[in-house]
Amino acid sequence: MKFTQVFAFMALAGLASSAFATNGMFSHGYGMKSKGMAGASSAMHDDAFFGANNPAAAAFAGNRIDLGVDIFSPRREATMGGAFGPGEVTVDSDSNYFPVPEFGYNRMMNNNLALGVTVYGNGGMNTDYPEVAGAGVNFFGVPDRLGVDLMQLIIAPTAAYKIAPNHSLGISALIGYEIFKADGLGGPTSEHDDAWGYGVRVGYMGKITPTVTIGAAYASKVNFEKLDKYNWLFLDQGDLDLAENYNLGVAWQATPAVKLALDYQRINYTSVDSIGKSAADGGFGWDDMDVWKLGMEYKYNSKLTLRAGYSHSDSPIEGASLADCMAGSENCGEVTLNILAPGVIEDHVTLGFTYTLASGNELTMAYMHGFENEVSGQGFDNFGAPRGIDTIRMYQNAIGIQYSWKM
Repeated sequence: MKFTQVFAFMALAGLASSAFATNGMFSHGYGMKSKGMAGASSAMHDDAFFGANNPAAAAFAGNRIDLGVDIFSPRREATMGGAFGPGEVTVDSDSNYFPVPEFGYNRMMNNNLALGVTVYGNGGMNTDYPEVAGAGVNFFGVPDRLGVDLMQLIIAPTAAYKIAPNHSLGISALIGYEIFKADGLGGPTSEHDDAWGYGVRVGYMGKITPTVTIGAAYASKVNFEKLDKYNWLFLDQGDLDLAENYNLGVAWQATPAVKLALDYQRINYTSVDSIGKSAADGGFGWDDMDVWKLGMEYKYNSKLTLRAGYSHSDSPIEGASLADCMAGSENCGEVTLNILAPGVIEDHVTLGFTYTLASGNELTMAYMHGFENEVSGQGFDNFGAPRGIDTIRMYQNAIGIQYSWKM
């Protein structure tokens, strides 16, 4: 398959997929090797997904093409108390399987300079709740299905240069394209709208000793054009940007067969008003996230490498009790609004492997489970009177496959 054909396929496939990501609006990892290690990839350089992880890794990645797809299955559920009579009503979201494609290409121009590109679906948001049985309306009182669909594609052309034999700097332009649609909110439209956005990611990688590598990367906010059709839903006249974030990591070759990797990631959701401002101020009320990722790689033999990982973060969504609301908590109403976007997963475990074929090319697979988590908060009726407790919950599974050509 020619490079241009692969790139065209990725661009089209990326727009055809949508999902709810694993760390809020971000995936737990990018590239199947990273995903098999819970996303601990800041100091790793064995694939071409540097545009999503650490651009400096391109200088050590060699000539290669990586093409993969994840089948992502988030299970979302919402409960409202006292909204439809005494007791609680629970509704499960439909649309439970999503293909999430990824593509990476790298070319060493000489011993020090690498040029490449990473194309990936960032994640996004998706919910699709049917009407409440017997009520004829959804959770928000509108006679229609309730949910949102956000699709985000990032194209990251990358350049990296070795400033010394064991140290490199890299930069990726982040070219984003997003499509958004909301149903059942009673607004003036429920049509798709789209926007282009731009940002940058910079990174450093250094082999400090023969067995220890460190890496760090910073990504600016991806500033998207306004979603004009949804200026009634998002703050700043329909502005829905991708939050700035940074990651730090270390990889240690503990033995010839065992490598350990530890990453820290910070996602600054409060840098985006529509996401980070409180529900009272018109946002979704998401807090900034601190994510810790631990991965292990075991070289079983010359052909087979096994991986495992675990990551932990705190949910960006918090609930508020009635007493908290009466005291003016910024989290009041947050759970009810985030029925649309229940990004509450905190813990993931992953497994994966790579098998090297006789040709030298690689086949990689990864599995992820996001443990169920729920967040509850006080609900209010349309007149502002307190009713029952609202709860959002989710768990996730994903399995992916990737084929890599070494050139």
